[in-house]
Amino acid sequence: MRAVDVIQRKRDGQELSREEIDFLVDGYAQGRIPDYQASAFAMAVFFRGMTPAETLALTESMMRTGEVLDFRDLPGPKADKHSTGGVGDKTSLVLAPLAAACGVYVPMISGRGLGHTGGTLDKLEAIPGFRVGLSLAEFRDVLRRSHLGLIGQTPEIAPADRKLYALRDVTATVESRPLIAASIMSKKMAEGIDALVLDVKTGDGAFMKSLADSKALAETMVEIGRGMGRKVAALITDMEQPLGFAVGNALEVAECLETLKGRGPKDLESLSLELAAWMLHLGGLTATLDAARARVRDALDSGKGLRKFREIVELQGGDPRVCDDPQVLPRARETVAITAEKDSRVTGIGCRAVGQAAMLLGAGRETVDSVIDPAVGLVLHKKVGDLVIAGEALVTLHVNDREHLDEARALIKEAVRLGPEAPARTRLIHHVIS
Repeated sequence: MRAVDVIQRKRDGQELSREEIDFLVDGYAQGRIPDYQASAFAMAVFFRGMTPAETLALTESMMRTGEVLDFRDLPGPKADKHSTGGVGDKTSLVLAPLAAACGVYVPMISGRGLGHTGGTLDKLEAIPGFRVGLSLAEFRDVLRRSHLGLIGQTPEIAPADRKLYALRDVTATVESRPLIAASIMSKKMAEGIDALVLDVKTGDGAFMKSLADSKALAETMVEIGRGMGRKVAALITDMEQPLGFAVGNALEVAECLETLKGRGPKDLESLSLELAAWMLHLGGLTATLDAARARVRDALDSGKGLRKFREIVELQGGDPRVCDDPQVLPRARETVAITAEKDSRVTGIGCRAVGQAAMLLGAGRETVDSVIDPAVGLVLHKKVGDLVIAGEALVTLHVNDREHLDEARALIKEAVRLGPEAPARTRLIHHVIS
């Protein structure tokens, strides 16, 4: 078998066999197939697409290039959540301890933020001392002791995906649905989980802008998961405005802690509770989704979720005082308020622009090598539809470096749109594929 022949078949729109896909993926992971041929294959897939059988085979091939975790010795369901990313999307820090407090083992392997979207690992590392770089042995031990572990992708997990992902980023092939789905699912299916809940964002701040594209990606990933014998559900959720109020790593951690104390933004709380409930239900802990919702709500109201968060912070080397005193988190040197010029209503918030403004302040990365500042970011004071009084703060910027402050301020002023009447409210959850 030759790589050029397989690439040509895909270029010409033919369906590849599992053996051909295995040959390409394993060869690339082992260094036998060079970047230029892998690039040609990715571009052929970009234009020709893949059948469901091909996409499943690609996912399984990438997963098998590394270690597939086995947690069958743990006496309970193993479940995780994956989000396609957005602005202020911090649900993992709320739902993971809630689900773990309810008896689900949550082996969560997360990523870092890039561009206008945030990353779970960056938020966790805003907690002084918190270690996301655990070895797999340490990860297993923490998971056994706490029902929860929060780490980054290790070199042992789906190494072919890590190579191909980096290649797609520089060959204009990122926006390929089969490649996106296989990338996400190869890592998640390697976690040794029984069930997976997908939070597929849609709208201005999402990777997939249209509801149709988001739904198609969700359906592809659900199909892959079921093809691999897992229980999978996908929620298509709104990203036309940031989730919650805080955007920026330490600021988002503080907001998550407020949410675990029952004092957080209602959109963040309700979405986190719903995603956690799906984890319980798919994991088989409840017969109905309503029963799962009740258990998760009790974990929040009773403080069990907050206690579980404190436990995992301690187990992974972080400072547990953060749970009581947000002043332990990194803080910016100054704040800059952006105020309303007249009485009005918030008619829209440009989600992507808000994320870009936070990135300019230092809260995000332009490239994978960029260094982020955990203290900076911004806090919204209004959501779409809210009444605004002249002189009232719309957004507060948290600033350490003023170099890009004017650019960030201009982006925010353009992003927060005001008008005389409130628009119709949009649904937070647009669609469920279960």
